[in-house]
Amino acid sequence: MITAHDIETLIRDSFPGAKITVQGDDGAHFAAEVIDESFRGKNRVQQQRAVYAALKGKMDGSNGELHALALTTKAPE
Repeated sequence: MITAHDIETLIRDSFPGAKITVQGDDGAHFAAEVIDESFRGKNRVQQQRAVYAALKGKMDGSNGELHALALTTKAPE
């Protein structure tokens, strides 16, 4: 079962300077906020694709460990 800490670690590997908050503890449904400078100038879809890529297949269909992730991404203000 995947944990909020596991998700944060995966995201942090790709976004080491990001402010990352992951919530959820049922092992399947989580919410994450990722604030990173690399998102500046990118649209929301591009930002979220980058984060999903960082999850390294953990959300891949019925075979993924992570069932649902409500994701908020943005550049720092």
